Amino acid sequence: MLKNIRRKWLFRILITTISVLVFTISSTAISIYWYGNNSYSNKADAAIVLGAAVWGKEPSPVFRERINHAINLYKNYSINKIIFTGGVGEVNEPAEAVVGQTYAITRRVTAADIFIETQSRTTYQNLKNALEVVETHQELTKFLIVSDPLHLKRAVLMARNLGIDAYPSPTPTTRYRSFQSQMQFLMRETYFYLVYLIFKI
Repeated sequence: MLKNIRRKWLFRILITTISVLVFTISSTAISIYWYGNNSYSNKADAAIVLGAAVWGKEPSPVFRERINHAINLYKNYSINKIIFTGGVGEVNEPAEAVVGQTYAITRRVTAADIFIETQSRTTYQNLKNALEVVETHQELTKFLIVSDPLHLKRAVLMARNLGIDAYPSPTPTTRYRSFQSQMQFLMRETYFYLVYLIFKI
């Protein structure tokens, strides 16, 4: 009798735990998806462009979409400065931020309006190092975070926790177009978002 009661009790705990986990994961994934569909429409002082892979001396398609979006914001006078982030991904490749800078200058962004940091390897490092870059520019106080839509909920949360007055500016187009690629990206972001909430890393 006691064994049956104990088994039922353990079973209920297991079911409750699984239900809570499923609810937490699914609700987080949904919030990440919807957050990425919102864009801050007001002006800011600068855009922080989160790094992505480069192919040789050219930005990868993912990175190119981010750079192009920042350039459009600049040319539409939504921002005054662009901050490119990202270090060296592979040996013998230039830093991601340098590639972004070169790409933007060739598309008529004034070189003096571009800042770069070339040491970061993660989203958190992108933001932390960008903050260090602009600490000597006190006129820059409000920032748009430029990245793929599904990346932005975690990135903006990190930025605000670093003390940055940050707002999302998702790329209007993304290289993650197929259902499979979007789901993979969403699952990855859900995992990293929950890890960040727990460990703040």
